[in-house]
Amino acid sequence: MAADPLDSYRRKRRFDRTPEPEARSGRTPEGGRLTYAIQKHDARRLHYDLRLEWAGVLKSWAITRGPSLDPRQKRLAVRTEDHPLAYAGFEGQIPAGQYGAGEVVLWDRGHWEPVGDAEDGLAAGRLDFILHGERLRGRFVLVRMKPAAKAGRAPEKAENWLLIKRDDADADPTGEVTRRHPGSVAVQPKREAAPLPGFVAPMLATLTDRPPRGPGWVFEIKLDGYRALAAVSGGRAVIRTRSGLDWTDRFPGIARALAARPGLDGVLLDGEMTAMTADGRTDFSALQAALSAGGEGLHYGVFDLLAAGGESLRHLPWTTRRARLRALLGAPAGDGIHLVDHSPGPAGDLLDQVCAAGHEGLIAKRTDAPYRPGRGHAWLKVKCSQAGEYVVVGTSPSEAGRPFASLLLAVQDRGTCRYAGRVGAGFSDRDFAWLAPRLTALARRTPPVDRDSLPPAVARAARWVEPRIVVQIAHGGLTGEGLIRQGRYLGPREDKPAAEVEADRVMAVEEAEAMDETGDSLRGVRLTHPDRVLFPEQGITKRDLARWFDAVAGLMMPHLENRLVSLVRCPEGRRKACFFQRHAGRGLPRGFASRKLTDSLGSTEEYVLVRDPEGLVGAAQIGVLELHLWGSRIDRPQRPDRLVFDLDPDPAVGFEAVRQAAFDMRDALAALDLASVPLLTGGKGVHVVVPITRRHDWPVVKAAAKALAQRFADHDPGRFVATMSKAKRRGRIFIDHFRNDRTATAICPWSPRARAGAPVARPVDWQMLAGIDRADAFRLGDPLPATDPWAGLVPPRQGLTAAALRALGVAE
Repeated sequence: MAADPLDSYRRKRRFDRTPEPEARSGRTPEGGRLTYAIQKHDARRLHYDLRLEWAGVLKSWAITRGPSLDPRQKRLAVRTEDHPLAYAGFEGQIPAGQYGAGEVVLWDRGHWEPVGDAEDGLAAGRLDFILHGERLRGRFVLVRMKPAAKAGRAPEKAENWLLIKRDDADADPTGEVTRRHPGSVAVQPKREAAPLPGFVAPMLATLTDRPPRGPGWVFEIKLDGYRALAAVSGGRAVIRTRSGLDWTDRFPGIARALAARPGLDGVLLDGEMTAMTADGRTDFSALQAALSAGGEGLHYGVFDLLAAGGESLRHLPWTTRRARLRALLGAPAGDGIHLVDHSPGPAGDLLDQVCAAGHEGLIAKRTDAPYRPGRGHAWLKVKCSQAGEYVVVGTSPSEAGRPFASLLLAVQDRGTCRYAGRVGAGFSDRDFAWLAPRLTALARRTPPVDRDSLPPAVARAARWVEPRIVVQIAHGGLTGEGLIRQGRYLGPREDKPAAEVEADRVMAVEEAEAMDETGDSLRGVRLTHPDRVLFPEQGITKRDLARWFDAVAGLMMPHLENRLVSLVRCPEGRRKACFFQRHAGRGLPRGFASRKLTDSLGSTEEYVLVRDPEGLVGAAQIGVLELHLWGSRIDRPQRPDRLVFDLDPDPAVGFEAVRQAAFDMRDALAALDLASVPLLTGGKGVHVVVPITRRHDWPVVKAAAKALAQRFADHDPGRFVATMSKAKRRGRIFIDHFRNDRTATAICPWSPRARAGAPVARPVDWQMLAGIDRADAFRLGDPLPATDPWAGLVPPRQGLTAAALRALGVAE
């Protein structure tokens, strides 16, 4: 006789005391829908019970943190006893003293459909299914964790599963769905103002040689201004740049207008902040002038709606988002906020008209595409005029009493900072006043560009600066060497980090249209086996890792720029075979480059570097779980630009002692006039990092690091050791100064670690460090800051002074 699937449910309850339905199994009509429900259960611990109808009962899992629509989140789901079908509609209070005492509310309801054979999936520990609920929709998977259930044990005592949202059109990596919907699905809650939406990295367009001509595209005029994402709710507005900087006070008039607009509740808008000419064109120089005058009188051209009512709309196609946006904004209200017009084409005629009218170009958008942060191929751009962003790397001197005669410019080109020409026209007195003090503060002795790209005549007279300032330049085209012709300065681009300024790469429109945008391709890198699990404890896949690298690229690339790396590759996941790679070889994806170096013995080897964000996504494709940095840049490999002190504790030493050691090291460095920054390694320890000017070669820097580490060991031998001996390290912190050598490496900030829990090497500031209790406190998938935590903590030109070297007993 078959076992009663509801026996466990029945034995745990007294139906004369609990309002829960009695244990009666049922049968689904042939071809009928399978019931699905989630109940919010405020028992001893708040959790959410997932119910899926199968074989006449509700198969049940307790989701400890609640469900998520974010594919990166792997939610623990503990298998519980089967429940009767009638339980799917139950709401009520289970009395104290009864099993599961507490309030039960119906949080979601609907039906579900298995993908494949559900019986086989339950038995194998991998149930793939689609939910059709009021709050949860789309494809999910339940994956049983090891060890599997043992015979004779109740499911709830034996099985831990993971509930994972598949990456489909219903996925939503922003916020928590349980926070947005705290109450019962059966009760319409009282309307309250939705919370202010958080920042979302913008969707970016790929530059193509001409606009697409096929069906399924619409076209907008390319605006010449600052990209701006506006969050509005409850009479408050926050406006952020494309990199997440809060510029609300830079656009006060638009911020007031947004806050005053009726119906903008829990809204996130995407658009362009512009200044308009008398003939209706956007003008970047006029925008700069308006910002200098206080930011009034600007226009906000809105072209996308990312959230409304606190709900993300990014999974919806462009056509749906556009219709919602049009209904939300309504007719122009004379407040500077307007909906950007679009046209269905034909593309060729439209481009001719736009260019003839003096506009910057066209943006083409797929009408069926969701909104995906980062650069992809669902949005394409075609330029009319030759203009773009450049990084200032130096100046040429002026003989006319001006601060400079021209700016020397550069771009990132396949991992190299390449000289791109000069611009000496278009500067006003206001421009000189803005640029001069900033350039003085960033002065340096050596060129920050690849010397092979630098004309000798330019190099002889140049005054070099750190590559930090980004400017907008109009020009008459490029020479065969990639240098700008007839350049004219338009203004600074304070919204764009220097690391993101890359040489324009124009893609053939046919190639862009053919690129896959289904989630198996990112930044043009095709991911093979995107669902391969690399961190099994969290269920983190190759696709998840690629998206992490894509999201963190803006923070990570300044550390990787022109610097060799060593890779820890785990193609089958962190629990399987991993290997260390520092030499170039076959199979490296796009976005990687190589550089030959010759050692002191005359041996030449070819090493690896990541040249751009595409290379970071490529790193995920080849299973790179860790990136380790060399201590110098490729243009001057014999001159390090940083010191690293790795505070590596014995297992018996707690993190409190490591944290205190980091502060002690900070103070010792400060006594040498050296500012430092802390890095949580994602392992056991902390790196204290000291950026320095490239004044000394490796032997001097190596000796200085050793001397300081040895001073700690001599002064407090009970706490510190400066040698590698395992025996001497017991109960102490090893100050690993050996990372300061020509071919030595240290973990790259923001790199994942190939360890349980998928920790990340996380830069923090000293105030943050004081409140942190472990070196692996941050994990892959955690929210990212809008700006670098180290920004502004170290003077731009600090170095090992003669006095510091004397104090350490090191000969210069």
